[in-house]
Amino acid sequence: MSADSHSRLPVLALGALGIVYGDIGTSPLYTLKEVFAPSPHQLPASPDNILGILSLILWSLIIVVSIKYVVFIMRADNRGEGGIMALIALALREAGNNPRRQRMIMLFGILGACMFYGDGMVTPAISVLSAVEGLEVAAPALHTYIVPISLTVLFILFFVQRHGTARVGTLFGPVMLIWFAVLAILGVISIAQTPEVLQAANPAYAIHLFISHKWLAFIALGAVVLAVTGGEALYADMGHFGRQPIQLAWFSLVLPGLLLNYFGQGALLLREPGAIVNPFYHLAPEWSLYPMIGLSTLATVIASQAVISGAFSVTRQAMQLGYVPRMQVQHTSEQEKGQIYLPAINWALLASVVVLVLGFRSSGNMAAAYGIAVTGDMVITSILATFVFSRALGWGWSRAIALFSIFLVVDLAFFGANILKIADGGWFPLLAGFVIFTLMTTWKRGRQLLYKHMEGDALALEPFIESLGYSDMARVTGTAVFMTPNPKGVPQALLHNLKHNKVLHERVVLATVAIQDIPYVAQEERVRMESLPNNFFRITVSYGFMDEPDLPRDLTLCCAQHGIELNMMDTSFFIGRETLIPRVGSEMCLWREKLFVSMFRNAGSATDFFKLPPNRVVELGTQIML
Repeated sequence: MSADSHSRLPVLALGALGIVYGDIGTSPLYTLKEVFAPSPHQLPASPDNILGILSLILWSLIIVVSIKYVVFIMRADNRGEGGIMALIALALREAGNNPRRQRMIMLFGILGACMFYGDGMVTPAISVLSAVEGLEVAAPALHTYIVPISLTVLFILFFVQRHGTARVGTLFGPVMLIWFAVLAILGVISIAQTPEVLQAANPAYAIHLFISHKWLAFIALGAVVLAVTGGEALYADMGHFGRQPIQLAWFSLVLPGLLLNYFGQGALLLREPGAIVNPFYHLAPEWSLYPMIGLSTLATVIASQAVISGAFSVTRQAMQLGYVPRMQVQHTSEQEKGQIYLPAINWALLASVVVLVLGFRSSGNMAAAYGIAVTGDMVITSILATFVFSRALGWGWSRAIALFSIFLVVDLAFFGANILKIADGGWFPLLAGFVIFTLMTTWKRGRQLLYKHMEGDALALEPFIESLGYSDMARVTGTAVFMTPNPKGVPQALLHNLKHNKVLHERVVLATVAIQDIPYVAQEERVRMESLPNNFFRITVSYGFMDEPDLPRDLTLCCAQHGIELNMMDTSFFIGRETLIPRVGSEMCLWREKLFVSMFRNAGSATDFFKLPPNRVVELGTQIML
């Protein structure tokens, strides 16, 4: 690492506190409370059980977050980028031309993305509710105001998304620094009063818990996993800060703060078993309750903001890779290209969050809906990482399977415990994930069939261009750019233009956009041009799944490099506008065809997506029977 990188490491680590650790950092608000919450399968809050649960939390944070994510998973970076989409791209690259293996990887990857969206729906609701529920501890009469206040905070959070986080983002790190410091201080004070709680560091207490209670201990895992929710954000946000700042923040502040607070809550329960109603807020002195509620609410808003921003980022990556339709993307910062706002995703998340808050009405009720999405994502990450480590990182199958099978056993135990909570609320993220999975797979399959149909009907390009040399077709001044997904065929828009307008521009550019399975494509590698007869040019523009397409900019630079003048005021962009007609007996069942047609009809325009000048775009329609 360079000297400059070393000097910036603390600053980046502080930034990571605000963006990466909000979700897992607010887990102490509800985790221990949910473990011993009243239920038909309640685990008694005896001293031995409290120590056993603390031991489970400690070793879960060490094994799942510290070892699995921080030490190993973060090595699987796709040119610096992390997250489920980067992992899919890495795995697909190593799958080669094996269609079966590619389908399997895509299936697991899409399932992981769907689980991420489920997490994105539940996290803001449960986090804000758990923070505002501190009002019950301070003033029980305020119980009826918890849901309205939570909804107000959430409405404000989602309504300000269009302004972006650029202005307030600099506050996130310092606020979370204060938050983790407060967590640690409260924990140390409580531990000093009951130091015997430190015995829980011995894993024998966790083992004894399972020996003594077996089934109840397994059910309790469904709540213990709440302590590690948000751990996947370490990997997902690696591209924003880099591996070392995230690791520094985790080991120097986040992990110690979390463990001290959990052990402090455990020490409190050993002294005062009645504090189980809300051990987090009972840990704070009475005089500090209202400031703690304010700080907790601010911390949960930051946690929710990180999840919402993550949903925007994953959606844009999925859009680039062809898993979701084009939709409007707004940039909220002139300096940070990663700060984006997607109105459709924002309002869909808000609607889901409101339904969750009104339906469950408390963080305790919602805890059942939380774990299953996170644990599902953890399982899928372990499976995909096994493939990536064995192939991309050269570990070999035996070494990769030996390591990740250990993590997978832990992940599956957590996932199995959460499956038991499906009837109590776990059905919501599963239902949401199933709907999103159906939409994403339908879109991907529909696009494949559409391109297959268009390629089958397309004329071969080279013979067509040669035939134009023998015709007396009139040619007009200027440049025509025809967008086409098939660089070897004649675009339908070009045929329609010749048929109806009976003219050809003096320069014709056939432009194909290719999305690569890497985050960014270097500027010098972005555009390839090939000169064809009769003043035709074939240009391929490549983007990574994190790149922002800007076709006019890249075409202009490419033409300038080849000595061709491309004046945007004298250039027309021709785009095919297909009208799809579903039919019985195609390669997709009829209901999915109709769903794909509806999604295709409502997809965002290519004009906005590729930043084409609207007054220079000509759309030529055609009907296609699927």
